[in-house]
Amino acid sequence: MTDSCIIIPCYNEANRLNILAYKTFQEQNNTFDLLFVNDGSTDKTLSVLNNLISELPNTSILNLEKNSGKAEAIRLAVLQLSENYKYAGYLDADLSTSLSEISRLLSVAKTENKTFVLGSRVKVLGASIKRKFYRHFFGRLVATFIDAFILKLEIYDTQCGAKIIDKTLANAIFKDSFKTKWLFDVELLARTKNLNGKDYCKTNILEVPLNRWHDTEDTRISFLDFLKTPFALFKLYSHYK
Repeated sequence: MTDSCIIIPCYNEANRLNILAYKTFQEQNNTFDLLFVNDGSTDKTLSVLNNLISELPNTSILNLEKNSGKAEAIRLAVLQLSENYKYAGYLDADLSTSLSEISRLLSVAKTENKTFVLGSRVKVLGASIKRKFYRHFFGRLVATFIDAFILKLEIYDTQCGAKIIDKTLANAIFKDSFKTKWLFDVELLARTKNLNGKDYCKTNILEVPLNRWHDTEDTRISFLDFLKTPFALFKLYSHYK
């Protein structure tokens, strides 16, 4: 066991899990443990994961019988992690953020002594950030609203699916179910602010630009999710303002 665990929620991922990438990284690194959450998949995801972890060190599976959604799957995983872990994190199964990038975020958290590190998809010279235009445009609208009216922490990208959180803080902010599904990342930040105050957030939360992030063709965010977003934002504003 290492001192950190990265959670990877999986729902019907049998045909798109990059098994070779996971194997190569875990065989060459001893940076963190991996916990795959099979979120009630109806395909062969569980079988694929069982085969994977049988060949790799520092990997395990949490199997959920019914699909609960990404937010709840990660929440349940965090709450059942061993207290021996100092850091918990999460990552999208499609590896739009690579394992090497989440490893870099973990290293930043440790060296900078931060309790909450966020990957940020900032398109700057030298970085390879590939996002569909409509998702980038809509994401910027959402992020602007979130920071202006809810968080007020000057965070550029709340929705990137790569986070590292101190385990003690994670236990507190994952304790209760989320008000929304797609915007649960915002709730984590809002709960951190409500729990510890704005000054704590300014000192202990760090946003780190990613060197590489590639959008996948098989996105799990539907057009209906976009239509529901204004209602979700209003719910968050009412609860966390």
